[in-house]
Amino acid sequence: MAAEAAFDGVRARKVIERWRTTPGAALPMLHDLQHEFGYIDGAAIPLVAEALNISKAEALGVISFYPDFRRAAFEGRVLKLCRAESCQAMGCEGLVAHLKAQHGVAPDEPAPNAGLRVETVYCLGNCALSPAALLDGEPIGRLDRVRLDAIVASAKDCAT
Repeated sequence: MAAEAAFDGVRARKVIERWRTTPGAALPMLHDLQHEFGYIDGAAIPLVAEALNISKAEALGVISFYPDFRRAAFEGRVLKLCRAESCQAMGCEGLVAHLKAQHGVAPDEPAPNAGLRVETVYCLGNCALSPAALLDGEPIGRLDRVRLDAIVASAKDCAT
């Protein structure tokens, strides 16, 4: 996985400007910022607020409300593990327990030196292939312990 780009105010303004006049621009603007830099830097908040004619508190409120937005850079792999009903019925909670017991990695908690961030999501729309996940944005279906172990090992290799 490529390292995330350092925040650059000029590039951020270009991203923001693309959406400035679009109705309902907040979410697409924030998604584009995160795509550009890998996270939403604190320096982008006043730029977003100004472009949308809202307060900095409102802009931060949008960012903090949605769990997909990250406020800090993360260099490593991101596994979004679905924990909705279909995936639960097909064993995702066993995978969560396996991650914790075998690798010391728990969803939505910092994973020191693992090179892997595991995030809980509730429905990826891939129920036919439960348990489902996204690894760095790419869908994975029928996730099992063997594949999960390989993901953790791959992330550790990338971290070193």
